[in-house]
Amino acid sequence: MTRGYRWNKLGLVFSPDTQYAWMTTHASVPTPLHLEGSIYRIYFSSRDENGRSNIGFFDIDLTDPRNILEVSRKPVLSPGPLGFFDDHGIYASCAVRHDRDIYLYTIGWNPGPRAPLFYSSIGLAISTDGGASFEKYGVSPIMARSDHDPCLVTAPMVIKAAENWRMWYVSGIEWREIDGELRSTYHIKYAESLDGIDWQRDGRICIDHENEGETNISRTCVVTTQNGYQAWYSYSSGCGYRIGCAESSDGLSWTREDDRAGIEPSADGWDSLAQAYPYVVSYGVQMFMFYNGNKFGLDGVGLAVADIEAEREETEGEGVK
Repeated sequence: MTRGYRWNKLGLVFSPDTQYAWMTTHASVPTPLHLEGSIYRIYFSSRDENGRSNIGFFDIDLTDPRNILEVSRKPVLSPGPLGFFDDHGIYASCAVRHDRDIYLYTIGWNPGPRAPLFYSSIGLAISTDGGASFEKYGVSPIMARSDHDPCLVTAPMVIKAAENWRMWYVSGIEWREIDGELRSTYHIKYAESLDGIDWQRDGRICIDHENEGETNISRTCVVTTQNGYQAWYSYSSGCGYRIGCAESSDGLSWTREDDRAGIEPSADGWDSLAQAYPYVVSYGVQMFMFYNGNKFGLDGVGLAVADIEAEREETEGEGVK
């Protein structure tokens, strides 16, 4: 077992700009796209005055992360018409380069008959201009509920591999009423595709609950490593989200190592009650984690930094290659 990561939290690096009507509150589910060098575009979702979520972006230089380079003045994607799978809101979840295009995998959702019950599906939008604008791939989702995922599918993480495309996604399996309140249950399942559009799934669970008290595992960021794969996610046992991590040699069988995650809620402030939706990228000798805090990103997007070399030296010193 390797030692834990040591993240240096830099605080909020982006907050909603309320001068824009579509950005009244929240900057949720940060989703990075590498542009060049140390420059990343971070897609996020903000809510308008009616609570409907739109996708925009900000550009950031990881060598000077407190200096935001650009913010989209208008959404790159907005909710669909009434009755469509994304009529109440749309979120970014994962951006993948494919030839000259960018595939943005999205989350569309509708409210259920009784709050907080909701329905969500996985959508796709494609950019041909480097990620400045997107067109939805049709009007329907590319993945919806099924026998394997009876309540919802959401929050896809996609990697384009040598022979196929791989997806780790959130699968909703149950709603329960406890003391008069509805509570969801979901975990992480797996799907594959030959083209990134048509997906095959068989109900395989990749990252599951560790105990009966745990209820939810949310958007999972999967990165490739020298030894296989690493996952970063948020999980809940009925209180606010916490960030965990797991490792796998093949991307199918995972070992959770949440005690190694190395990042905890602050004593007070924007991430004191919850930490959610982590997305980890590497640049130089450092790892950068974008994440949300309290109330699912109400205050904006935070950033934490860890030293790759320090982690590598520790693991090699313990005999772990």
